[in-house]
Amino acid sequence: MNLRDLRNQRSSFTRDGGRTRIIQEPGNRMIIRQDGRAFIRNDDRSRFSRSGQVQNIRNRDGGNTSIIRRPDGSQVISIFDGNGRLIERRRRHNGREFTLFSSRGLRAAAVGGLIAAPLLLAPLALGMPRDRYVVEYEAAPPQYIDEALSALPVQRLERTYSVEEVLRNGALRDRMRRIDLDAVNFASGSWEVPDAYRPKLSRIAQAILRMIQRNPKEVFLIEGHTDATGTPEDNLTLSDRRAEAIAIILTQDFGVPPENLLQQGYGQQFLKVNTQGPEARNRRVTIRRVTPLLASSR
Repeated sequence: MNLRDLRNQRSSFTRDGGRTRIIQEPGNRMIIRQDGRAFIRNDDRSRFSRSGQVQNIRNRDGGNTSIIRRPDGSQVISIFDGNGRLIERRRRHNGREFTLFSSRGLRAAAVGGLIAAPLLLAPLALGMPRDRYVVEYEAAPPQYIDEALSALPVQRLERTYSVEEVLRNGALRDRMRRIDLDAVNFASGSWEVPDAYRPKLSRIAQAILRMIQRNPKEVFLIEGHTDATGTPEDNLTLSDRRAEAIAIILTQDFGVPPENLLQQGYGQQFLKVNTQGPEARNRRVTIRRVTPLLASSR
């Protein structure tokens, strides 16, 4: 499937008296516009279906529970509310179960229609060299990568947050260092990762696996981005599919458990190079550890 195919298969409708417009895409993705803001909500369970059988159960509150059963006997349980928000994820294996994250006690903080209310956070005060805060992957020494993935937040947190709050608030995510995967270049209008780039992800995959070996509850967010060309809707889905493509490679090629990865596309919202024209450096994916931000994931 390419971008043209996606456009042809979209459908749209409004709700809340026209206040919210939803564009439905193949693969159970929704582009949501509400109160001048827009985001894309993905169903990351499609990544899990590659490695196990999926059972979906409708919950009494209108949400649903997804259980992925793998050949090794392990299970991943994901719980979604009635608006499709991911609120909890657990892993069960050999009679033991642990929670990677749970937003159950914080659901009131994520209300506001389909989009979480913006957080009011203090401005970021960065007290470190820029190249240790934003790590350029291809040229970075291994210790920079390990350090960025294991570091504490660069600024004190007032509390822990729901998954939805983390995904929707850039200022919150910026409390954690990030790694820009500049070793992978995306063609304009494409989310395909050429085969030549796949081995280059080995270093980041091994660093993530080391973290998970020390703490199986670690959670990493893979963020997709685009340049400023194209429509906002196209850019949101392009960026989200780029994030998904990297997540799939990390799991299929290197064995990173899919439940330890979150994916989210941000379109053209966070340009690395401030230009409205085509720019390869803006068509990118970044990775950051978000474990300290998430409720019940510590």
